Amino acid sequence: MEIKSITITGYKPYELNIFSEKDEKTLIIKEAIRRKLIPFLEEGLEWVVLSGQQGVETWSFEVLQSLKEEYNVKVAIIPPFVDQEKVWKEDKQQAYQQMIQQADFYQPLSNKTYEGPKQFFVKNKWIIEKTDGCILLYEEEFGGSPQYFYDLALKYQEKFPYELTVINSFDLDDLAREIQELNQSDF
Repeated sequence: MEIKSITITGYKPYELNIFSEKDEKTLIIKEAIRRKLIPFLEEGLEWVVLSGQQGVETWSFEVLQSLKEEYNVKVAIIPPFVDQEKVWKEDKQQAYQQMIQQADFYQPLSNKTYEGPKQFFVKNKWIIEKTDGCILLYEEEFGGSPQYFYDLALKYQEKFPYELTVINSFDLDDLAREIQELNQSDF
């Protein structure tokens, strides 16, 4: 199956106990995303669709921006509704606005503001149906907000080809150890 478009999603910062952009865990997560993304890019990935939520999606956007020098990939930001950032802290709102400006495409899925959780279901379903696969930072035992996306993707996979790439805590632990060993060997 040729993969021309994917989405990247997963946990929000607070679900990972990350309360600062300077938290070293974000570096490990970004590197894990980068490593999963590159094979897709080398096989001809053209679009990455994000809903723009905080955490994995904003970190993925940063990774994609750094990879754009080397790869011809476009990023679409498709939030579930208008003003999704309205309830976020001011610095997060500014970062989101900057992300929208740098994206290759931006269009809220609904022209309404937040009405209820069904809008997130509709967004997940739409993104899964419009992409060929996803990279998902997710831990089955932990659940959390990405579980809704994961369950929907599994259900979709029963009828259609859909590439589901999961990054879990074991992957992150291995990567953290690898980076630590590399840093120690520099001395």
